[in-house]
Order: sequence, then C-alpha cells, then structure tokens
Amino acid sequence: MFQYKVKAYTLTEILVVLVIIGILVLLALPNLMPLITKAKTTEAKMQLEHAHQLEKAYFYEHSKYSGNLAEIGFTQEKLTTDGSDGKANYRLEVVSSTATNFIVKATAVVDFDGDGTFNVWEIDQEKNLKETVQD
Repeated sequence: MFQYKVKAYTLTEILVVLVIIGILVLLALPNLMPLITKAKTTEAKMQLEHAHQLEKAYFYEHSKYSGNLAEIGFTQEKLTTDGSDGKANYRLEVVSSTATNFIVKATAVVDFDGDGTFNVWEIDQEKNLKETVQD
C-alpha cells in the first residue's frame, strides 16, 4: 500500500491565525464605529425625506399638514427592536403640525456606538434636514 502524506495546516496553526485576526478586528473596531453610525443615519434621512414628500402631497390636497403619519400614507417599517425580522433602526413621529408647518422626527431605536445616546434627526416643511442629537 501507498501512504501519502497530505500537506495541511495543523489545528494549532489555524487557531493562532484566528487569534491574530481576532486581535486585529478588536483594534480596528473602534475606528469603524463612526462609519457604521454614518451609514445607519442614511436610513433616517431617506425616511424623513419620504415623510416630507407625503406631507407635501397631503398639504396640496387638504391645504394643511397632518399630525398623523398613517393619515399621509407613511408605513413604519418593523423596528429592529421588535423582533428578528425587524429592519428599521429609526422610529418616525410627527412632533408638530399646523396648517402652515410641520416637524417630523426620526429617533434611533438602537445605540449604534454603545455610548447611551440615541441618534435623532428632524425635517420640516422647508425640507431642512438636521441632526438634533448626535450618536
């Protein structure tokens, strides 16, 4: 019988490589957190711009702004905190609404960088989008 010796890595070598990769990830993670937060805020901006468009359309039909997101046709995506199938990281609500102006607020339901501060964005009838609480 022939006995072939297969060239392969030992379990010890593989574990050493995994430990080194783990250490490198832990060193890089704090530097990546601001980028992750910035990427997540894109969701808030997109949702607020959509709510702004819906409020404008409602205004053209009713000559006033609505204080109810469901009334203008905005459907809140299931939040990530509501279960495993949730996708949205921001909860939207109408802060104020009159015949001539409105403010819609998007509040994060997840603390992206773990500092205890939740990101908040607002938009008004003039489409002034601003971050009121930075995470």
